[in-house]
Amino acid sequence: MSPAVAAIRAATSTDAAEVTRIVQDAYRHYIARIGGRPAPMLDDYGELISRDAVWVMEKGGGIVGIVVLLPKPDHLLIDNIAVSPERRGAGSGRKLLAFAEAEAIKRGFSEIRLYTHVKMVENQCLYASIGYQQTEIRVEQGFERVFMRKRLLDDPGVHGMLG
Repeated sequence: MSPAVAAIRAATSTDAAEVTRIVQDAYRHYIARIGGRPAPMLDDYGELISRDAVWVMEKGGGIVGIVVLLPKPDHLLIDNIAVSPERRGAGSGRKLLAFAEAEAIKRGFSEIRLYTHVKMVENQCLYASIGYQQTEIRVEQGFERVFMRKRLLDDPGVHGMLG
């Protein structure tokens, strides 16, 4: 695959430092807005990688984005999605979201869920624009979060990605 084309692959232990750096860079600008470090900045990415939960997007020979996927009994949870600030607005986040949806279907889930901080309104707008619906707002682990879901089997656009 050409270095100019983005590729998504499972993260390996050697990616842990770079994954952590991407997350720190991607979320840093939210610290002042929410009054503290966002939850993804506190996660142990080495541990998440060891659980096969982290996927990375590579482009131009480096990691430009990540997604953390956690299987639950009835859905796949996007626990985190982060894109390098230099890649913001280039479609990398949408590609990672499409990958996550395709991965959910591949694993047999008919629904995918995610959450974001209530003050991260631009994320909520992006997710709503691609079919996610808000299900609730609640405090979890000390963070006020907006929970959203997307039914995948009812979305013909997702099936088209797989064919």
